[in-house]
Amino acid sequence: MASGKPVVVVTGIAGNLGSRLLPLLEDYSVIGVDMRPPQTDLPIQFEKQDLGEEASTRSLHELLRDTRPVAVIHLAFVIDPVRTGVLDLERMWQINVAGTARMMEAVTETNRTSETPVGKFVFPSSVAAYGSSLPAPATENSPLDAHTLPYAIHKKQSDEVVQQRAAALRGCSVYILRPHIFAGASVENYLLGAFRGTPNGKSERAGKMRTEGKRLPCMLPSGQKYLDNKIQFVHVDDMARLIVHILKRDPEPQRLTILNVAGRAEPLTFGRCIEIAQAGLVRVPGKWAMKIVLQYLWNRGISAIPPEALPYMTGEYIMNTDKLRGFLAGEYETVIRYTIESGFADSFHQSGDGAASAVGN
Repeated sequence: MASGKPVVVVTGIAGNLGSRLLPLLEDYSVIGVDMRPPQTDLPIQFEKQDLGEEASTRSLHELLRDTRPVAVIHLAFVIDPVRTGVLDLERMWQINVAGTARMMEAVTETNRTSETPVGKFVFPSSVAAYGSSLPAPATENSPLDAHTLPYAIHKKQSDEVVQQRAAALRGCSVYILRPHIFAGASVENYLLGAFRGTPNGKSERAGKMRTEGKRLPCMLPSGQKYLDNKIQFVHVDDMARLIVHILKRDPEPQRLTILNVAGRAEPLTFGRCIEIAQAGLVRVPGKWAMKIVLQYLWNRGISAIPPEALPYMTGEYIMNTDKLRGFLAGEYETVIRYTIESGFADSFHQSGDGAASAVGN
């Protein structure tokens, strides 16, 4: 790339976070890696690559060796198997967990042999890695106890891969970001889908419901505690600004930096989220009944929310973000511009760009 700008490699560039990040990288020459090109008119060198394939390790190393990027931002991750069409769990694991290991192996080999090593490696993990019912707000040292939901388990395993291999990345500062649930008008994920009530399944019936503007109600088990459960969000644009901030700051003195990431101010209750979303609410006798309904909607292709997501829809998992505030210091409110409530509320505005993808965060 002949622009003279420092090079940054972004995997999962066609995903939602990649799409929101790209316009903020005007000071860099961007090489985007994905299985499909991003929908953008911005200047970018696109490299088609499937990180689920073993051969990608060598081709990624050759790409890094030849282009000498200052940083790798690893966003490639299958979140929603229905929207991506990656329904096989082994294939999903190969992309998510093995793909993360392959990307790190490529950086390791590049830094071992190159006089201009990759200086920074950024990986977005997830709050889901901590599990679905936490006794207290999770700190960055809390155990990773993801379960049930493949996406959460894969985030936990990928997080551990990055931690274990960080020391081998000679000359590279490694950042693990653990964001809470992404919010924003362009974002689609399980929790936002539940509050929006969009029938995102692949069936003809779901398509007809979407055409007619029909909305599924929110569903919770009976009992006040489920309405009182608290939840955090982080606006996807704040996450993009945090990544750019990391690119521009001096490398950290320590090899590995882990940060919980959420919007500013206090968490929301599920009840308040339902109010903001102006959603209907159906109460069922218990979690067992909610799982039956989720399974029914899943089996019939009406909903894209897998039954395995149940613990993450009925539990409380809050993070302590004091470390993030200290990390950003005086730039905290410049980077994290949305409160948890304003970020969540923005999810119910019509988006004119950056259509969400289930590959990448």
